[in-house]
Amino acid sequence: MAVVRSRRARRRIGVVLSYAAMLTIVVFAIFPIVWCLLVSLKPESEIVSAQMTYWPRTVTFENYVAIWTRSNFPTLIMNSVVTTTITVAICIVVGTLASYAISRYRFRGRSALMLGYLVVRMFPAVMIIIPLFIVMRGFGLLDSRLGLALAYTTFLLPVFIWMMKGYLDAVPPEIEDAARVDGSSRIGAMVRVVLPLVLPGLVATAVFIAIGAWNEYLIALMLTTSTGSRTWPVGLQLMVGEFQLPWGSLAAGGIISIIPVVVLFVLVQRVMVKGLTAGAVKG
Repeated sequence: MAVVRSRRARRRIGVVLSYAAMLTIVVFAIFPIVWCLLVSLKPESEIVSAQMTYWPRTVTFENYVAIWTRSNFPTLIMNSVVTTTITVAICIVVGTLASYAISRYRFRGRSALMLGYLVVRMFPAVMIIIPLFIVMRGFGLLDSRLGLALAYTTFLLPVFIWMMKGYLDAVPPEIEDAARVDGSSRIGAMVRVVLPLVLPGLVATAVFIAIGAWNEYLIALMLTTSTGSRTWPVGLQLMVGEFQLPWGSLAAGGIISIIPVVVLFVLVQRVMVKGLTAGAVKG
């Protein structure tokens, strides 16, 4: 009996420690967002003051009105939406075909190609900015949303291919072979048979790429010079002046920029969870 009680006590302690660790991680991850929300609801007098206040004494939406009406933030958000959409579309079309070919065909240099995709991710983005700038200038794509989307694909497309290959490897080739016996082409079998089976993985990968393109800052800063193509991270950074730092407006802009990501997660939550779990377990 003493041994059984000791085991139960250890299990309870383990459960308590697990929940405590999970709660700590959640608080650590959510606290910056909550703090940003609280700052966005404070008037300027409470933000810049000698006495710090955690909760706003006076709730105001002046910061949201200011950044939405007195700046080009709506244009910046639209630029980010268009650029992210183009980036995801290119990655889905090109990346799906490439990952399918790598998954189904055996050719010389296949392993080296996959290793190259990982090596590309090891290099910092700052190393490819100058070559990208020269290429984009040569094709007349500087300071354009299409050029920015093409630049994003240079480091996001390898990630898409690597992730999608893992999902496609989990689908037995015999399934599409049966479709080809019935008269379907290779592309037709991929579109009608394989992609519906890996749809959760495709959605999860696309969401991962969309978040990367939505939050990208360095390349957008170097390849855009006008409001017509700047994205929201660059626009927020340029709001910081030498003698002025609008904390309230910056916090409001950060909260507004989170809303599209939250809406995207709500819309694809179930499919994305299936995709993540499918990629975590094989068999």
